[in-house]
Amino acid sequence: MTQLDPHTPLSRRAVLGGGMALGAATLGPAPAFAHGKGGPHHPPHGGDRETLLRWTRDTWASMVAMTDEGTGLVSDNITGDLSTPGLYTSPTNLGGYLWSTIVARDLRIISRGEATRRIRQTLRTLDGLEHHEPSGMYFNWYDPRDGSVITEWPESGDPVVPFVSSIDASWLGAALLVVRNADPANRRLAGKMFDRMRFDVFADPTFSKPYLMYGGFYLEEPTRLLEPPATEARDLIGAGEPVWYTADHHYDTIVSETRITTYLAIAKGQIPPEAYYQAWRTFPPEWDWPEMPPVGQWRSYLGVDVFEGAHDYYGMLTVPGWGGSMFEELMPAVFVPEDTWAPDSWGRNHPNHVATQRLHGMEEYGYWGFSPASHPAGGYAEWGVEALGLRTDGYFSDIEQTDYRWDQPKPDYGDGVVTPHAAFLGMMFEREEAVDNLRRIEEDFDCYGPGGFYDAVATGSGQVAQRHLSLDQAMIMGALGNVLDRGMLQRYFVRGEVEAQLRPVIAPEEFGAST
Repeated sequence: MTQLDPHTPLSRRAVLGGGMALGAATLGPAPAFAHGKGGPHHPPHGGDRETLLRWTRDTWASMVAMTDEGTGLVSDNITGDLSTPGLYTSPTNLGGYLWSTIVARDLRIISRGEATRRIRQTLRTLDGLEHHEPSGMYFNWYDPRDGSVITEWPESGDPVVPFVSSIDASWLGAALLVVRNADPANRRLAGKMFDRMRFDVFADPTFSKPYLMYGGFYLEEPTRLLEPPATEARDLIGAGEPVWYTADHHYDTIVSETRITTYLAIAKGQIPPEAYYQAWRTFPPEWDWPEMPPVGQWRSYLGVDVFEGAHDYYGMLTVPGWGGSMFEELMPAVFVPEDTWAPDSWGRNHPNHVATQRLHGMEEYGYWGFSPASHPAGGYAEWGVEALGLRTDGYFSDIEQTDYRWDQPKPDYGDGVVTPHAAFLGMMFEREEAVDNLRRIEEDFDCYGPGGFYDAVATGSGQVAQRHLSLDQAMIMGALGNVLDRGMLQRYFVRGEVEAQLRPVIAPEEFGAST
């Protein structure tokens, strides 16, 4: 199993969120669609609601335990007993804490006064942190105890060169936008920090597919790293000083958490709308190395030719991501009502992806929900449904890394690993199925503690990763906020410039295998 150390140059989520040259596909004219019985705009009632509120309260408790009382900065992770938080944090983690606080407030888990105080403390600390001032972007690793930039990894002493990650910056930006629109008491400060963010600093207009996003940049050539990556010195926004971009790393798949970066840059008018259509849906059919051959056709939007392809798995035509994980597909949908704004693309793909994950998981393991998270035996790993990804060696759904081949008989899978946050994301489209799945996971495994569900469960051996990652907990909070309060975070995020600028861009697309 591929495992990633927390001090990898890009954030773990940034590395997993998209390939170096990858894409996602689309659906046919009459595909098998999975219509969930729930959805973020149809909240549950009765016993389901009480169960969801209990899960929300406990998940929030883990966020509180991870947050330093002096700085208001949340740690990256904490042990399952909520006693030992990690010694590092990232912009994504900080953003997740901010939007989780809004969810906790609106679901009346905490008072409005407490929410305002928590958000104000975090924003004031954040506003004073060292960062890349020309772009308004923050570095990837800070010490949550004092807000200092991490230059040596706490556990090993290995060197860390300050890095600005495009996806981590974007999740913080998304959170600042939510706070600006949701919390009048903190609107000015959140708005100030959001307004100064230059997402075009990540967009490469010279790339073969213009305006795809770099993985990020260093402020100095990262020669001190133990394995220095390939970089190129450039000054893309005319700041007067070059930075060192990830030369071999552009995000170029549409089914990826990284599309939130493109969304924010378009919403702020920093890149042209056609940038959205530059990312791959699937690779063209003549490319013979991806996970399976796609079916599809070419279409044109805003002057960009797009191959609208799909993978056929469990009889459903689904646009794949790089690895086939739930958070690649659905994390941006926590904030953008993609299925409503683009019914012929995301309105098809989100339900199909969730249904396919469910069918795969139920047939092979009896449980479902696969996304990068902790490894039950320790460390971090990439979990997914391989057939929903373009990467040939896949994100695997079991510890044994059982390889799926579209042109071979179905393999016998081993010890499957489900990740609760993935099922919570899926709840936005299959509420009843997700609630049932999570109830059974809670009942059948020793996987629930004072901070809610632990991060990952091996369904065959019963081994559990007894810790919480703050981003995974924040995804749970965001999904529950949407399910329990009719698209709560979506409503806050899209107020103002986002809907006006972004909705007309994504609305026309049709994911389809044929006419």
